[in-house]
Formats: sequence, C-alpha cells, structure tokens
Amino acid sequence: MRSGLNDPNYIIGSGPDTPVIIGGILEIIVALAGIGTAVALFPVVKRQNEGVALGFIGSRVLEASTIFADVVSLLAVVALRRAGVGEDALVTGKALVALSGLFRLGQNLMPAINALLLGSLLYQSRLVPRILPLLGLIGAPLLIANTVVLMFGIASGPVFVLTGVGVLPIALWEFSLGVWLTVKGFNSSAITSLPA
Repeated sequence: MRSGLNDPNYIIGSGPDTPVIIGGILEIIVALAGIGTAVALFPVVKRQNEGVALGFIGSRVLEASTIFADVVSLLAVVALRRAGVGEDALVTGKALVALSGLFRLGQNLMPAINALLLGSLLYQSRLVPRILPLLGLIGAPLLIANTVVLMFGIASGPVFVLTGVGVLPIALWEFSLGVWLTVKGFNSSAITSLPA
C-alpha cells in the first residue's frame, strides 16, 4: 500500500493510485476483522475473566483505530495528488506519510497486548491446547522488544536479527489459533467447566 507513497515526489507524479486504494480497503477489512474476532470470542472468554475479556476488545478497537488513522493519512495523500495540488503540497504529503508511520507503531505494538490478554485467558481456561496461548505469551514480550528496537532506531546487526526473529511466535500464535478454532473449535469440556 505504501511503496509508491514513499517516493518523495509521489504527490506531483503520475501513475495509478489503485494499489494504494486497494491496500487501504484491505487494511480496513483487517481492522474490522480484528474487532469482530474480539467480539465473537467475548461470550466464551468473559466467563474466565470479564475484565480481561473487555480489555481484549478495547485493545482490538485501539489497534483498529490506528489502522483507520493510517489509512486516512495515506488516502489523504492520494486525494491531494488527484486534486492536482502540485509542488505546494510536497511538505503536506511528506507529513501525512510520516504521520502514518506513527500509526504503524500502534499496529506493531497492539498485537503484543492482544496476545497477553487473550493468551492469558485461553491459557487459564484450557479452551484450546496450552501450547497455543503459550506461543502468544512468549511472543508478546519479543514483539514489544522488536517495536522498541525499531522505535529507537537500534535496528542493525545482531539486535535486529534477534528481535526480527522474535516476531515469529506472535505470527505463529495468531495463525495457529485461527486454524485451531476454525477446524477444532473450543474444548467443549473446558467450556462447561467455566463459571456461568
């Protein structure tokens, strides 16, 4: 979505805007799906700890908000380009792209918060095999470390490689949990043992 926008002269250049618009639409779908998964899981996980389950919904909404803000920033650059504002908008365009980079920080950090909240609920309740939430609970601090490394520009050498590899447990957690719940669902005996 942002590859063309990284060109400093994008706003005065020519060419298709379609990839940016399609990328924005896909990002919006991701944001809405994130909220949807939290809402769909809430009736079951609230029986373990309603406060943490509500926190999970809140963190998903916050993550979606950063995605929406990122999309708005980037689509504003496209709108300026289409309006033909010319070189007068170069600084504004660069500022909007930089602002969208700040919103990316939320998108990098919030999956770690989500993993801590949902992972702790699923680990305690045994609604899924414990290895799945354990991946999220291990991956969350590694993703936070990766975000800090990127935020402070330490992204070089062994530190970057270590923190870059550290994001794999979160990716594996999110993928495997989705596949498990689609194929197997929750452990029915754990659901019945949860308090009403």
